[in-house]
Amino acid sequence: MFLNLVSCRRQKLAYFILLLLILIPFIAEASNIEVKDIRFWSSENYTRVVVDLNNSVEFSKNRLSNPDRLYFDLKNALISKEINTSIPIGDGILKAVRASQFNKMTVRVVLDLDEISDYQTFVFDEPARLVIDVYGKSRSTNKPEIGFVKRRIVLDPGHGGHDPGAVGPKRLYEKDVVLDVALRLQKILSEDPLNEVFLTRDCDVFIPLEERTAMANRKNADLFVSIHANASPRREAKGIETYLLNWTDDEEAIRVAARENAISLKKMRAMNRQMDIVDVIKSDLIRENKRDESIKLANYIQRSLVSNLDGDNKHLLNLGVKQALFYVLFGAKMPSVLVEVSFISNPEEERLLSNDSYRTEIAKGIAKGLNTYMTATPAVQKVVELVDYPSSYR
Repeated sequence: MFLNLVSCRRQKLAYFILLLLILIPFIAEASNIEVKDIRFWSSENYTRVVVDLNNSVEFSKNRLSNPDRLYFDLKNALISKEINTSIPIGDGILKAVRASQFNKMTVRVVLDLDEISDYQTFVFDEPARLVIDVYGKSRSTNKPEIGFVKRRIVLDPGHGGHDPGAVGPKRLYEKDVVLDVALRLQKILSEDPLNEVFLTRDCDVFIPLEERTAMANRKNADLFVSIHANASPRREAKGIETYLLNWTDDEEAIRVAARENAISLKKMRAMNRQMDIVDVIKSDLIRENKRDESIKLANYIQRSLVSNLDGDNKHLLNLGVKQALFYVLFGAKMPSVLVEVSFISNPEEERLLSNDSYRTEIAKGIAKGLNTYMTATPAVQKVVELVDYPSSYR
């Protein structure tokens, strides 16, 4: 009986040790989230702060007064000794950003506020980062002379640098195709003196997704168009589709977003189920009727792109306008869309994308859609009329 008791205790101890060995990596991971860096982009009415992490983090947030500040407590986190823990900003929205080890298991990031109207947060994965968008209060400014009113368009060629994007069967890189299309599109749009066109990248460099949106906001752009080439495990998949930002239960749209966000399909599905993300999206889309305008923009681009390419490609498949949670569209203050111009994974469409004339027709199709949208927009119409017929408005 004594021997049985000893044996039983040994078995329990062995089970405990085994369980501990299994759990240790998870415990270590949970308590080993590192705050690696803090970055920001600033403009007149908008500031984006990004906290770079080595793993996804849970956080709480709060706002305090006297002095006015926002703070974010990152749980189970440690702060790197290498980073700058006090960053002056002074843009009229934020005074500064500070970070410190609040206690053994919490890093506190504080935004010292100057004057804000709203803010929103979301977490991106792979690499992990906490994104904080802060909106300033509108300031009255003198209206520019009518002749100098410009329509600001930011074009975003996807991927770049070490990120090739999708790769075709004959090794055509998405990053090269979309940059070439964007440069052609910029040239076409710039022929109209009313258009002021910017690119998030004009060469083969990598730019994080959150920085691309911030660039558009900093430019105070009127429109933001992210250009991509689609891909699928099914070689026969083909066609053109245009996306806007919104929650979706469409499995194919979720797959496309996962690829463009550079995260796993599992994480993309999980993100699509998060109610806090859905709430952020809803509040973001409500802002300045951005959802309705993005729908109009997406439809104009999709129709004109398909119409422009259909003449040379009778088997072109119109996949329509869809919606999904694309990182690059999060927080954009203006109507914004993501265009998938063809499937680079399809041998026939890869061949087309390799062709200069096909790329030019893509650029012309997108340009036609943008021009149709801008002409149909009352505010833009008024600007055009005032510039074209100044004598009528003296």
